[in-house]
Amino acid sequence: MTAPAASHSTNHPPDFKTEFHPCSKHPTLYQSFEDFGQQIPEDMTLVSEPWHPFASEGNYIFATITVEAGLTSTQVDSLLTLFHRIKQGMASVTLINDAGLCTALDRLALQLMPFSKFEITAPYKGEDVMFQVHACPLWDWALDLLQNPSLAPHFVWDTQWLFKHDGEKYEHFYTEPWTGDCWWDIQLPTRMENAVPFTFILYANKTRLLSHGTVKGYPMVACCANLPVHIHNGEQYGGGCIVGWLLIVPELMQEERKTSYPNFKHAIWHEAFFKLLEKVAKLSKVGYLYECYDKVLQWLFPIILILSADYEELCVMTLIQGTKCKCPCPFCLVPSDRLWDLSKTYKMHTSEQHKEALVAYMDKKSVGEQKLKFLGLRPLKNVFWSVEHSEPEQAASFEPIYSLHGGMGGKHMHEELKIAVSKLGHNFETKLEEQVSAFPHWWGLTHFDTVIHITFSDGNKMKDVTRQCFYAALNILTTESSLAGYQLLCMMHSYLQLDSLIGLDIQTEKTIGMIENELIVFRDELKENWNFPKAHLWKHVTCDIRSKGAICNYSARPNEKMHGPLKDAYQDHSNENEHTNLATGDDAGNNKDNGGKLEENMKLGTPQQPTSLSDIETAHKDDRAFDGFHRKLETFLNTCLPTYGYPLNKWIQLQGTHTVKHVSMVDWEITTSHLRCSPNFHSQQWYDCTLVQLSETKITFFALIQPLMAGTRVRQLDQDFNLIRVKAVSHALSIFIPMKSIIRGTLLYLDPDCDGEFLIVEHIDSDMFLHMKEWT
Repeated sequence: MTAPAASHSTNHPPDFKTEFHPCSKHPTLYQSFEDFGQQIPEDMTLVSEPWHPFASEGNYIFATITVEAGLTSTQVDSLLTLFHRIKQGMASVTLINDAGLCTALDRLALQLMPFSKFEITAPYKGEDVMFQVHACPLWDWALDLLQNPSLAPHFVWDTQWLFKHDGEKYEHFYTEPWTGDCWWDIQLPTRMENAVPFTFILYANKTRLLSHGTVKGYPMVACCANLPVHIHNGEQYGGGCIVGWLLIVPELMQEERKTSYPNFKHAIWHEAFFKLLEKVAKLSKVGYLYECYDKVLQWLFPIILILSADYEELCVMTLIQGTKCKCPCPFCLVPSDRLWDLSKTYKMHTSEQHKEALVAYMDKKSVGEQKLKFLGLRPLKNVFWSVEHSEPEQAASFEPIYSLHGGMGGKHMHEELKIAVSKLGHNFETKLEEQVSAFPHWWGLTHFDTVIHITFSDGNKMKDVTRQCFYAALNILTTESSLAGYQLLCMMHSYLQLDSLIGLDIQTEKTIGMIENELIVFRDELKENWNFPKAHLWKHVTCDIRSKGAICNYSARPNEKMHGPLKDAYQDHSNENEHTNLATGDDAGNNKDNGGKLEENMKLGTPQQPTSLSDIETAHKDDRAFDGFHRKLETFLNTCLPTYGYPLNKWIQLQGTHTVKHVSMVDWEITTSHLRCSPNFHSQQWYDCTLVQLSETKITFFALIQPLMAGTRVRQLDQDFNLIRVKAVSHALSIFIPMKSIIRGTLLYLDPDCDGEFLIVEHIDSDMFLHMKEWT
């Protein structure tokens, strides 16, 4: 907008008047439109360094680009590293502009599997309906993996059964897919020497590509189960890869409640999926001769070993009619009114059942319909029948993110929790939120300020919500305030036990037995009206573990990570006005080590400035933990340190971010605990707790150097929920401990009703869960 010209009439007052505070001693300022806001000091010279406070103009330009592009800290570090390498003559960049970069990327794309567009036609109401699908044939992607020399040494072709001696006998345990019974039972042609399976893991799930949800994508992700789980679940080459965009057949109001249209949509899905499997289907019968890394010729037979998806997608893959049919489970023939009863075992679905019912349907529709209705199946051929040894009912796998974290726990239990608390009144809702907000921070745990009015549906976040709400609600949903709420907490406790057990990356016969026993406990705690498929699905998790290894092999968590980049790519490279369907925590930091030296099982980070003992005592004169600080340190140095091999002149700093290496009780591998110990970490105090080994048989908990002891009085609450309670000793009884005695980090929840008493959060990770099981 153009401001009106100032009047030059002597009778017209100035356009602007500025009054200053009397203390400034500035006179009132009158200005015209042209002069308002303009400063014309007598000597205004040009600034020689306008990029100040940046050290240089280049730094300012680089900072501007990174902020506008929204680069992550990792991306910024990578770019700066490249700049320094170029400056030192260790690297060169010949690209001049974006066009050159696009050309280089196009050349790179030619080296990878190309996507093709296929046309799918299917009849509906007497007319042929055509759809387009974009996909890369699955075997073409497999050849890319096989031809990669960096992956070649990691392929495992032969099945294995693994056992660990427990002191008395060898115990069978399951990890990778090739340790499961399904791989073991595959019967390949004996006429061919060195015939082995090439096994696929397929994941499919729809995702919104725009925040307003009008555009959806349906990516199909493939992994190779012959590669170790840390590779096929990783984000580098050898990890999951999108091999196709499946069809999303539109929902039509005029076709709602008609059986023919859902059948048509499923027929289209399976017809489109065949474009992915066509080469795989042929080679599953005749094999593919391949020279392995060790120069041994192998006959590879492709097999679909694992299907990972939520319940709705599994129904599409197995052609189950869904929640309202007589047998809505994709795995077994449980009646629709008995889904809640986890103590009963029913006959499993098989492809042979489906084929026989389909033959009867073709011979006489009325007879076939009755058989299909009894089985809860659709009158369609399943695309996976075209691939040998790939029964979809056997490949379908229990998936925890959708069934548990975003379903049973994150949706149903959390909603019931909100209802139970709301019945007690607004004050109790506020109390729940305050106690969740006060929940201690922990590496990798998302922290929440509200749980009543959450709007997200992320299964990973809902997993953290459930864990924190359980502890925060213990003093709210009591037997006196809400019997129904207390019963809900009992169910949540059993749910958390099962979630921790199921999530173990190595499963032994012992832990599998614990899952089966806890499922019966959960059945007894289950609400009577919770009769829906997701309440039943984990009945089959132990069968999946024995058949296909630990649940990490078929969890959707690694593939869910792709949805974010897909949304970003869509929004960056498409016109949002064209709604084209693509079917045609809180670790409160990063994983970087900030200095420090690794010594045996621990590493001290964020080195502090040296300080004297007198300065430490003065700074903490009001903290009783530092009473007798000089004497305690002297005693510790002269008696304890030599025992642990530390020279007496060595000082251990206990401030910063520390990492502790310890042997995980889950997989017996070396793992890391990240411990925070700082008076000001992100503007708040943060002191993590640790599990410390005092002797060969006794362990206790410490908050840095202040002990917390177990064996305090046991409350009824602790007995009902198998809680482990510890109590802090007086600050004056603080002790020094050698860092090498730290076993791992520990998360403690302060009991709001019991001063100085804490509850051990055993569900923070699988290793902590097993430590607590061993203790109790």
